[in-house]
Amino acid sequence: MDSLLLAFGHVLSPGTLGVILLASGLGIVLGAVPGLTAVMGTALLVPFTFFMEPVPAIASIVALTAMAIFSGDIPAALLRIPGTPASAAYADEAYKMTQRGEPWRGLGMCMVSSAIGGVFGTLVLIMAAPTLAIFATRFSSPEYFWLGMLGLTCAAFLAVGSPLRGLLALLLGLFLSCVGIDVATGVTRFAFGSTELMGGVDFVPALIGFFAIPELIRLMTVRGGATVRVPPYSSPLRGMMRDAWTWRKQILRGNIVGTLIGALPGAGADIAAWISYAISRKFSRTPEKFGTGHVEGLAEAGASNNSALAGAWVPTIVFGIPGDSITAIVIGVLVLKGMEPGPAIFVKSPDLIYAVFIVFILANLLMIPLGLLVIRAARHILAVPRGIIAAFILVACIVGAYAINNALFDVGMMLAMGALGWFMEENDIPVAPAILGLVLGKVVEFNFIQTLMKGEGDPLTLVSRPIAAVLALAVLGLWLGTAWKTFRSRPAHA
Repeated sequence: MDSLLLAFGHVLSPGTLGVILLASGLGIVLGAVPGLTAVMGTALLVPFTFFMEPVPAIASIVALTAMAIFSGDIPAALLRIPGTPASAAYADEAYKMTQRGEPWRGLGMCMVSSAIGGVFGTLVLIMAAPTLAIFATRFSSPEYFWLGMLGLTCAAFLAVGSPLRGLLALLLGLFLSCVGIDVATGVTRFAFGSTELMGGVDFVPALIGFFAIPELIRLMTVRGGATVRVPPYSSPLRGMMRDAWTWRKQILRGNIVGTLIGALPGAGADIAAWISYAISRKFSRTPEKFGTGHVEGLAEAGASNNSALAGAWVPTIVFGIPGDSITAIVIGVLVLKGMEPGPAIFVKSPDLIYAVFIVFILANLLMIPLGLLVIRAARHILAVPRGIIAAFILVACIVGAYAINNALFDVGMMLAMGALGWFMEENDIPVAPAILGLVLGKVVEFNFIQTLMKGEGDPLTLVSRPIAAVLALAVLGLWLGTAWKTFRSRPAHA
């Protein structure tokens, strides 16, 4: 109890509350600008944490990441440009709602599901951290291979329309993930003599290009007004709680999936969002509505990505194993502040750990009022003339792509991926599976090779461990189920 009182004292001090508000504002801006991700914001914060006490230092990172993940939904919904990778899974769904004249309802669902997901993930972090951390540490290369395969399998459900075209897009993404130095042999592949391509295709410029550039082209070529109808502003609070109650099971399922995936080292919020969106579509009573602007997918995936943020702290705090890119940076800050990650941290610094838990809850509760303010301000984007919107977005995309590595090559890569994305969409080939293949391709390849090396080439090594076998059966079942559903839906020959 003494430690808990000390923790509240740390968090409720004026200095810490001020840091939380400033970091929240910065997170909203970073998330809303394509390319300026939560990971980048965390990296930018690290030099400033040198001059802070432990609790404000960690609080700034927690508040920034929670707000950035949510605010990435705003450009995704209004302009079909995900502000963060975690928003990419349901960008099309949210944008369809905007085209239908319901952007505020979609953003309200994203906001409330993100807040609920963040609080749920924090409660799991508080109550079950040691158990989940032990489970996560049982994952080795076979489990990571099958987890990656499960993510790739989701592409079959994410692809709206022809499964064959979805598979084509997935294979294209896997090809792009092969560009660069081979993880096993060190041989350079598909670089064509380019030094920059030896590092592979960077995910963020590709993400911006695939989603932003095609929309910019349409924005400037469609005649007769704006590409989206400007609806009158309606408070997202109107009907928000009704929607949350209607899709409460989906939100709960997204919370659970997001927390579990977040607790797996290296998975992260973006993979959690992809998988949760696919699960939502798979088990929906109306799967045909997905891809047309359906709230159900937003509810589940929105809850999943924010709950994954808290889940990623489980292995970070208990075992010092980063759950994602953000917590990899956080470990350095924890060590710098004398909070060495590990089981002993609950004994040596209980008040500081409790303070981190309180900050998590506070940051996610702040998401509602701050989210309403930023959504209200963002509504003016739709009323701006088309040319001004296109110019601003193009500049933001160039800045976001350049800022990743401070390299003009990434800007060129963004434009090339944009041209490819436009060609794909003009031919009804979905972009989402290609993005998923690019994200998970290296993960699958690295863990596949590592597993076979451990087993001296024996393929049964891939299913020799219980968890790996269960994941393998899940992947096989999903593929067989999809094939059977496709076969059954074939029109009968006359």
